[in-house]
Amino acid sequence: MRKFLVVLDDSRECLNAMRFAAMRAAHTGGGVEILSVIPPDEFNHWIGIGDIMREEARERIHAHFEVFAKWMRDKQGVDPELVIREGDPVEQILAQCRDDDEVGVLVLGASSDKKGPGPLVTQLTKNSGTLDIPITIVPGELSKERLEAIT
Repeated sequence: MRKFLVVLDDSRECLNAMRFAAMRAAHTGGGVEILSVIPPDEFNHWIGIGDIMREEARERIHAHFEVFAKWMRDKQGVDPELVIREGDPVEQILAQCRDDDEVGVLVLGASSDKKGPGPLVTQLTKNSGTLDIPITIVPGELSKERLEAIT
């Protein structure tokens, strides 16, 4: 089964990327894989404190995932899977694309901020030539109605 890989982070544009991935998966008989990356710089403390912070980060990720997963199951009939990796976000996203043969499309949300589309979109589009899957960039300001119309 082809899966849409979407990145779960704290950005506003993440919501539209999630919606797009779920809607496309529902319409094409695919699946959704949600990836969250814990950056290493969050744990540059003593070992015990770093372990506690890592566990708290995982708990936050699971809580956010459950909100999106419930919506995907209830509204789109898609049961997403969660993958949590640690390290540099761009490196881990590229690694997940390489490591899971079922991932067929990487879905990213783009910020409408004047500073640009966001660091992940900027860095991953620079690496897009090395990927063997397409990247879909979903504008963060796209309305739900427009998303439904194009998926």
